[in-house]
Amino acid sequence: MGDGNSKNTLKINVDKLDPNASIDMEAPEFRDFAKSMVDYIADYLENIRDRRVLPDVKPGYLRPLLPDTAPVKPDCWEDVMKDIERVIMPGVTHWHSPKFHAYFPTANSYPAIVADMLSGAIACIGFTWIASPACTELEVVMLDWLGKMLDLPADFLACSGGKGGGVIQGTASEATLVALLGAKAKKIQQVKKEHPDWEDHIIVSKLVGYCSAQAHSSVERAGLLGGVKLRLVPADENNRLRGDALEEAIKKDLADGLIPFYAVVTLGTTNSCAFDCLEECGTVGNKYNVWVHVDAAYAGSAFICPEYRHLMKGVETAESFNFNPHKWMLVNFDCSAMWLKDPSWVVNAFNVDPLYLKHDMQGSAPDYRHWQIPLGRRFRALKLWFVLRLYGIENLQAHIRRHCNFAKQFEKLCLTDKRFEIVGQVNMGLVCYRLKGSNELNETLLKRINGRGNIHMVPAKIRDVYFLRMAICSRFTKPEDIEYTWKEVSRTADEVLKH
Repeated sequence: MGDGNSKNTLKINVDKLDPNASIDMEAPEFRDFAKSMVDYIADYLENIRDRRVLPDVKPGYLRPLLPDTAPVKPDCWEDVMKDIERVIMPGVTHWHSPKFHAYFPTANSYPAIVADMLSGAIACIGFTWIASPACTELEVVMLDWLGKMLDLPADFLACSGGKGGGVIQGTASEATLVALLGAKAKKIQQVKKEHPDWEDHIIVSKLVGYCSAQAHSSVERAGLLGGVKLRLVPADENNRLRGDALEEAIKKDLADGLIPFYAVVTLGTTNSCAFDCLEECGTVGNKYNVWVHVDAAYAGSAFICPEYRHLMKGVETAESFNFNPHKWMLVNFDCSAMWLKDPSWVVNAFNVDPLYLKHDMQGSAPDYRHWQIPLGRRFRALKLWFVLRLYGIENLQAHIRRHCNFAKQFEKLCLTDKRFEIVGQVNMGLVCYRLKGSNELNETLLKRINGRGNIHMVPAKIRDVYFLRMAICSRFTKPEDIEYTWKEVSRTADEVLKH
């Protein structure tokens, strides 16, 4: 670059810049661009099953397709549209294809996409009520709507007139950490009342939390980020955390001079969609004054269907509850719904109140910056509002039930082939299955399946048994798609077993 005396230094005469010159895309051009993109999105989604679900590219594929530097002069939007297929789509894993069966679903729907357009246009940063009152107030009401759909206890809802209320977090991982930090603050205050001479770092060193050994890795990570010990409690033969195992772990830690403070109960584990026994674990947590947090990230959407609510029996024992509408309820990422019976523990733990964020209405409505890790937040409640209004509860319930039926369809196909076995129970939209035989045989099967690129799955391992997970992920899935997936699995098994 050189110094200010270099002949190559770029000099701009600010006085000669035209203050009236437009540097923006104008509205007429935006309308054309946006209409073209809407057409592209609709065509992409409606024809997504025709694409190879897993990209056939190597790391670094994209850099040679782009210039080394950003353009000095603006490109035209038509060229940007052309480059979507040339540059982006070759490297996209198509999560909304009926042939995608990995992980758990991530939700997608046209109403949610349109809501994100509006959110992007309003472009508020709703960290306080005054920063955009509608952003806060719609979120309060939508979390009440959603809580009523799940039949949550009234003391989780803002409309009950009590302390409780809901908030949209970015992910279930954030919700787990937020709940942990609230529980940590609550327990420190409780212990200080009993031991006024104990300093915070002494108390924190003794805190211990609990979750099932089958809980998501983000729970363990929350313990690391929160600076506390987290105990992984063995699950039973059905991969469920039970009350007696939790109580045994708590009693041992109490005997060792530790302070139990937090327990995560998972409803729908990632490995196998197992359901911890909330009624048992919640009762134990209440007995020992331990904050119980429910992580129902995937399966929580199913609780809008009355026939699945028995799986959340005991929810009244929890202090906080979380699930992801952005997984299975047709609301695009990110939208993780969290409810707290007493948000003040979280609010007080996170409360940093500089003058520039104060306003006259503080205390009259939530300032959601105190309920989360980041300060800024998007207008995410619009997605919930659009989806709930434009689908209605009945159609959302039908969506959940269809996915569960597709899982049963795949299970039946597996059971008709004596080479395969089902691992555990088929819960919700997940089937865990394997070839009878060694772990190595099943590793080869999955590698071949994914290598063909026609369908995509991921594995899991419980008690040293390796198996494949077939998750129903797409809202476009039809019975014939499940038949196609099974044929891919069966044909690949033929190849593997020949060798």
